[in-house]
Amino acid sequence: MRNKTNKILLIWAIIVTVILIVVAVFEVVRVVGKSNLFAKNNVQAPQATSTEVLTAEENAMEWQSDWVKHNGQIYDYNEDILTFLVMGIDKLDEEVTEVYGEINGGQADALFLLVFNPHDKTTKIIGINRNTMTDVDFYDEYNNYITTSKAQIAIQHGFGDGVEGSCELQKKAVSNLFYQLPIHGYAAINMSAIATINDAIGGVTVVPKSDFSTKNYEFHEGEEVHLDGEAAFDFLKGRDVNQIGSADKRLERQKIYLTAFTNQILSQADNGPALAAKIYKEISKQMTTDVTLDELSYIASSVSSFSFDQDSVYLLKGKTMMGEKYEEFYPDEEAMYDMVLDIFYEKVDVNG
Repeated sequence: MRNKTNKILLIWAIIVTVILIVVAVFEVVRVVGKSNLFAKNNVQAPQATSTEVLTAEENAMEWQSDWVKHNGQIYDYNEDILTFLVMGIDKLDEEVTEVYGEINGGQADALFLLVFNPHDKTTKIIGINRNTMTDVDFYDEYNNYITTSKAQIAIQHGFGDGVEGSCELQKKAVSNLFYQLPIHGYAAINMSAIATINDAIGGVTVVPKSDFSTKNYEFHEGEEVHLDGEAAFDFLKGRDVNQIGSADKRLERQKIYLTAFTNQILSQADNGPALAAKIYKEISKQMTTDVTLDELSYIASSVSSFSFDQDSVYLLKGKTMMGEKYEEFYPDEEAMYDMVLDIFYEKVDVNG
């Protein structure tokens, strides 16, 4: 009887030990991920400037370099915010490869900033119109810099090597658009990965706000539809290039999808780190990223309880018009400035 009891105790001891090791390893991965993430992103605050002259009293304050004044209020950049650039690259290749030659890196047809705020525990997403006119660096086929000129932001990725070089160029363009906003990491994902990502969480249910059709699918306004991988691909990527404003309408659909997708991810919060790691591994060949698995583990476990709803997805306000050859989107500068302050800054209590 004693031998049997000893065997049972031994088995339980082994099980508990294994559990403790798994927990310890996971915690070590999280700590390492956090350390690496902040160590490699020791960046300055955005270069947003005050829109109003400081009063004598404000000049007498211990003014901080990352403060700005707007509409009579002082704002302070939130240095604890984590911001990531997610790019959907207009390529159907099943594996990302380095490319050569002018503008062969692929255009960033989808551009989103994913923002995690640990202060108010919120997740926010900023959708950037692929036709946004901004400063783009042009290079020749030998990767020699030519000039910087106003162009659609989506083409910046194409002037790189299709991998890290392209991502760094696109990251710079987006950062500069938002007053040199610090971006802590990026992921450029070929459009061929949409089906894999969608189906990894069991598909996504959406309610379109307008009728839309592709070669294979029809979507109707107000009619709920559960998207499998192929349908999700058409819903997110399809647009009528002959119709002006088609990129704007596609971005609205992407907003609908991202809201539903993120809510579904959050509903599986207990499995967040494991699910994130699973997707990461499954699309690794179709993705270029500077976020490591340990960093992803830290992010997924840290933000799983953050709030998110339909109001957490922001789209740049502005105007689309036809250029000489292609559509051009001009953001509303005042609205963008207000949005940056709202998301990335916090009000300073000067009387506190």
